Amino acid sequence: MGSKIVKIATYLPEQVLSNIDLASEFNRWEPEKIEAKIGIRERHIAAENETASDLALNAAEKVLENYDKQKIEMLIFCTQSPDYYLPTTACILQEKLGLSSKIAAYDFNQGCSGYIYGLAMAKAFINSRIVRTVLLIVGETYSKHIHPKDLANRAIFGDGAAATIIERQEHEQIFEFVLGTDGSGQNNLIVPNGCFRSAKDINATELSNDAGDVYTSNNLFMNGPEIFTFTIEAVPAAVNECLVKNNMTLDDIDFVIFHQANSYMIEYLRKKIRIPKEKFYANMLLTGNTVSATIPIAIEDSLMQGFIKPGDKVLLCGFGVGYSWGATIIEV
Repeated sequence: MGSKIVKIATYLPEQVLSNIDLASEFNRWEPEKIEAKIGIRERHIAAENETASDLALNAAEKVLENYDKQKIEMLIFCTQSPDYYLPTTACILQEKLGLSSKIAAYDFNQGCSGYIYGLAMAKAFINSRIVRTVLLIVGETYSKHIHPKDLANRAIFGDGAAATIIERQEHEQIFEFVLGTDGSGQNNLIVPNGCFRSAKDINATELSNDAGDVYTSNNLFMNGPEIFTFTIEAVPAAVNECLVKNNMTLDDIDFVIFHQANSYMIEYLRKKIRIPKEKFYANMLLTGNTVSATIPIAIEDSLMQGFIKPGDKVLLCGFGVGYSWGATIIEV
């Protein structure tokens, strides 16, 4: 008995923020320089009244087209921008999607490694015979965490969602996982205010970094150099451990999909791990970094572009906020 990804659908909000738009607001960068530096030309941004559940609902409705909803026995939703403190957004999505009331539904907050963690949970529930089919949804509206004058983060992050159906299969097609955590990096990618440790401060002081990006303690703060240092140490080790755990080498892998953080970072990782360019996915040009949604967006795109095909083995690796990371191998 095993589990398999049987269907993926994604959704991006209609509003687009281009590098030209950013350049018209900020005089520091030209559109071409933004694209050359981070590999992003435009990103989709949720409207003011559009939430992560709205994006998730659209992705889920797409994946459930021509699929029997009654087969869904669990709904897992990953987000770091929920509609409410409570109830969980998964419960809201269960009702809006018209799913059975006999399903389990819950949220988890994981960020850039969230899709890998979600797959691990789906596989665990399926292989333990608690459920047969899981609907895993990831959805983020990081743009709502970012200060309007923070060019660096506005240039990187986009909003989006993805829905994945995982079913019980006779043979395992989601292989062994490597999962990791280092909470010592918690302050290097954080929204300090807004929950119960530190409430939102309507009079928060505006701060700025050396590049002139503005933020407050109510907004997303990212220490780019520290995130980079963490990534180049954790990801190669995770990839190697994942291959060893699955008794494989890179030669056995048909394609590699990393969390699409930014083009400089993942290209550095590709070279460090010595992944052949033809086996490696790097395309955030029109989406930006959509956090937990980057990997399923990349899987869908890779299928549509013919980069991967049925029977291929694909290594997936997510990493970021927490710090947390995860890797696995799937058979398409």
